[in-house]
Amino acid sequence: MSENNRNLALAIGLSMLVLFGWPFIQGHFFPAPPKPAQTQSQAPTPSSTATTTGEQAGVPGLPSTGDVNAAGTVSRDEALTLAPRVTINTPRLSGSINLRGARLDDLILNDYHQTIEDTSPRIDLLQPTGGVNPYFAQFGWTGDAGLEVPNSDTVWSADHQELDVGQPVTLSWTNSAGVKFEQVISLDENFMFSVTQRVVNNSGDAVSATPYGRIFRGGMPKTLGFYILHEGLIGVFDGKLHERKYKDLPDEPGMKESFPTTGGWMGITDKYWLVALVPDQQDAVTGTFRQTDTVNPQYHVNYVMTPQTIAPGDSFERTGRLFAGAKETTLLDSYSEKLNITNFDLAVDFGWFYFLTKPIFYVIHWLHSVLGNFGLAILAMTTLFKLILFPLAQKSYKSMSKMKLLQPKIVEMRERAGDDKQKLQSEMMDLYKKEKVNPLAGCLPVLVQIPIFFSLYKVLFVTIEMRHAPFFGWIHDLSAPDPLGLLTLFGLIPWDVPTILHIVNIGPWPLIMGCTMWFQQKLNPPPADPIQAKVFGLMPIFFTFILGGFPAGLVIYWAWNNSLSILQQYVIMRQMGVAIGGGKADASDKSTATKSVEDKSAPEKAAPKKASGKKASGKKSAGKKAGSKKAAPAKPSNDDSTTD
Repeated sequence: MSENNRNLALAIGLSMLVLFGWPFIQGHFFPAPPKPAQTQSQAPTPSSTATTTGEQAGVPGLPSTGDVNAAGTVSRDEALTLAPRVTINTPRLSGSINLRGARLDDLILNDYHQTIEDTSPRIDLLQPTGGVNPYFAQFGWTGDAGLEVPNSDTVWSADHQELDVGQPVTLSWTNSAGVKFEQVISLDENFMFSVTQRVVNNSGDAVSATPYGRIFRGGMPKTLGFYILHEGLIGVFDGKLHERKYKDLPDEPGMKESFPTTGGWMGITDKYWLVALVPDQQDAVTGTFRQTDTVNPQYHVNYVMTPQTIAPGDSFERTGRLFAGAKETTLLDSYSEKLNITNFDLAVDFGWFYFLTKPIFYVIHWLHSVLGNFGLAILAMTTLFKLILFPLAQKSYKSMSKMKLLQPKIVEMRERAGDDKQKLQSEMMDLYKKEKVNPLAGCLPVLVQIPIFFSLYKVLFVTIEMRHAPFFGWIHDLSAPDPLGLLTLFGLIPWDVPTILHIVNIGPWPLIMGCTMWFQQKLNPPPADPIQAKVFGLMPIFFTFILGGFPAGLVIYWAWNNSLSILQQYVIMRQMGVAIGGGKADASDKSTATKSVEDKSAPEKAAPKKASGKKASGKKSAGKKAGSKKAAPAKPSNDDSTTD
C-alpha cells in the first residue's frame, strides 16, 4: 500500500472506531445522571398536571385525561381493582380495558419475557391509572357547548366481559339528552385494535361532535440513550417521518407541535415496542405532540378529526385503530399493505441505510426460516455477500498482491529519495503506472464493507426478531454482548465486575474476532513508517475491546467475514507467488501467475529464452552490468520481478 492508501485505511478504521465505539464508552464511563427521585414535598399540584383542562392535554377542547399522577399512589395490581374492567384474552395479548374513561391501560405481551429466562415476567406494555407511570390509549369525542360528551370519569357499559379474537366488545353511554355514544372494540390475532366510534342522535336537535384518539404516558421512561436509536414520540404525517426524543419536547405551558395530515399514524416508541394511533387513512386529522409538567413529565400524542354534524335521528361513525405490541418487521409490513398505512415499517429505526438495512433483515429472516438459527443465518448471509462481492474482492486482492511484489522496489525508492517526498511520490506513481497497479484498490473491500457492517449492526440492534435469539454454546442472545468475560475467567469465577472494568471484560468471541483481524493484518506488508506500523499493529487490540460490548451476532459476523477474507487473500497470494508480509515467495511456491508478473516487469528476460545453461547465465550477467553503468547512482534490485 502507498502512504496515501494507508492514511485512507487508517482514517476509515479510526472513523469506525469512533462511530461504533463511542456509545459504549459513553455508557460505561459517562452514564447519564439519574432523574431526581419524586418526594412527597414535590408532589405536583393540579395546575401543573394534565388533570384540569383540555388545553393541557395537548389540543384545545380535548377533554382532560382525568386525575393522572405519574408518581402513582398504589401498586399496579391494586390499580387494576379501582374500576370495573373488560378482560382481554388472546393468544398473544392479555390484560383489560378500564370501563372508567374507556381506557386501554392494561396490556401484557404473552410472547415476550423481560429476560432470556422463560420464567421471567412477561412484558407489561401499558400501565393502569393510579399506578406508577400510567401509560394508556383512549378514544372519545369533544363537542360543542351544551353537548354532554363522555369524559375520563365516565363509566361505560359493556355487552361482553371479555375481548377475544372474533369477539368484539361494544361500550356504550347515553347522555341526558338521549345522544348515544358507542365504541365497538375488536382485536385481531396479533396487536391491532380496531375502534369504531359511533354517535346516535336520539335527541330533538342537531349536535356536533369531534372524534379523537390519544396516547398518554406518565413519567420519563428509561431509555438506552444511543444516538443511532430513536426512543420517544414518532409519527408519519403526510408521508413524512417525524421523531421527537423525550428530552427534545418543549415543556413550556401551551407549547405543542401540530401536524395536519391525511392518513398516517402517530405514537410512542421504545426500542422493541410501539403504541400507535392509526386514524382512518382517508380522513384529514391534526396530530399533536406535547409534554406537560416538569417535575413528573407527561407525554401526549393525539389526533383530532374535523367536527361532524349529526341531525336528529341520524348517526355517524368512524373507525380508527390502535397498534400496541412488538415491532415485528414482517407484521408491520403486512399491516402497511393490508390497511394502507403509510410507512408503518418506519416504526423500526432502520436508519440512514434503510435501503440496505431492511433487505439485509429479510435475507437473514429467510435464511433463518431455512436453517432454523439466526446465528447460522448471519454466517450464511456473510458467505452470500462474499460470493456477490467476489469479483470486486478478487480484483482488489490481486492488485494488493502486485503491490506486495513491488514492496522491495518501493523500499529501495525510499532509501534513494531520502527526505525528498515529491521525488518518491513521482517515482512510485511511475512504477504503479508501468506495472498497471491501482494503489487504492486494496481499500475497495473496506469501503464496501462499512455500509454493510453498519446495516447489519442496525438489524441486530433494533429488530425484535434478534432479541433473545440463541446461537450455539454460551451465546443465548445474539442481540446482547458475549456473556462470558476475561476477568471472570469466562464464567469460572462468580464475580460482579465493576462498571469501570466492563470494557476490558471481553468474552471469547471478541477475542476470536481480534485474532482473525490480527492474522489478516499479518498477510499484508507492514507500513514503512514506524509510527503507522505501530498504529496499525494496535488496531486489532482496539477493535477487540471496543467490539466486546457489541451484540454477539455482530462480532460473530466480523470474525467469520475476516476468516473468509483470510482464506481468499491467502489463496490469491499463493497464486501470485507473494510471501506472507510482502515480497516474492520461494521459487518452489511460484505459480504461472507469478511468472507472468515477472515477465511483465522484466521484459529483457524474454529475449534469451532459447539459451540455456551457463551461456544464458552469462548473457544475463552481462545485461545486469550494462544496466549498472547506465544508472550508476542506483543499486541494482535483487527483485528480478520488478527489474526495469
